[in-house]
Amino acid sequence: MNEKKRWKKLAKQPVPRPAETRVFTISNQKGGVGKTSTAVNLAAAMADRGLETLVVDIDPQGNASTALNIEHGVEVDSTYDVLIDAAPMSDVVKQCPEYPNLYCLPSNIDLAGAEIELVSLVAREQRLDRALQEYAKYREEQGLPRLDYIFIDCPPSLGLLTINAFVAAKEVLIPIQCEYYALEGLSQLLKNIELVQKHLNPTLSVSTILLTMYDGRTNLASQVASEVREHFPKQVLDAVIPRSVRISEAPSYQQTVLSYDPQSTGALSYLEAAVEIAHKGAQ
Repeated sequence: MNEKKRWKKLAKQPVPRPAETRVFTISNQKGGVGKTSTAVNLAAAMADRGLETLVVDIDPQGNASTALNIEHGVEVDSTYDVLIDAAPMSDVVKQCPEYPNLYCLPSNIDLAGAEIELVSLVAREQRLDRALQEYAKYREEQGLPRLDYIFIDCPPSLGLLTINAFVAAKEVLIPIQCEYYALEGLSQLLKNIELVQKHLNPTLSVSTILLTMYDGRTNLASQVASEVREHFPKQVLDAVIPRSVRISEAPSYQQTVLSYDPQSTGALSYLEAAVEIAHKGAQ
């Protein structure tokens, strides 16, 4: 389908509000697969369609905070203060300049030591979950609209920060790069998710798989895509994120691809993915 038709189809598709807040952990222990790009661009796409959205940045690199133009130096309160010092999220969450209904819990390099510090803390796996519940209560008390979507951007590892994200979420979204090593390491991630389901969060499920960095000109990308679809027929979205210079460039201007180049193929693809996720959840 050409782009003009895709934009036309997209314009006609309403985005339903979920019946309750949907919390997604965006995880893959393999680096460079588009986790952060997926978190910020899906969040921007949801906000663009009028939904109340929060991005929780629990990656010490703080790339999601950068892309959303949120200050996150060491002097700024961050996810670290929420997880380690039990600071209320309402004091730390920032509103994004691009969208009034998009918020971000920023991360900074302090979080790099949090893995070690969490080990000795009480209820170390539940700290993010509790903070999110308290924040939801705070919004309700203040008469603020309920959050529709929460996207948690994880570090490329399976440590305690990622475990906190798994416990806080109901859904896992796995971005898979359309390249040779795509499925490598995925079995380890799925094993970890099973362990979390068994011992910490029985409601967790892998609801969504998004194919990223797709290059339609290569046979390899098509092979990887069909292999992933064969393994996970229900979870893989029809929307595919192409390999795109615009998606890569946007964070260097502290923007998402939707605000950096709203007419680009990257923006179109993330909007399509967001609409599809919203409709899948409404079924």
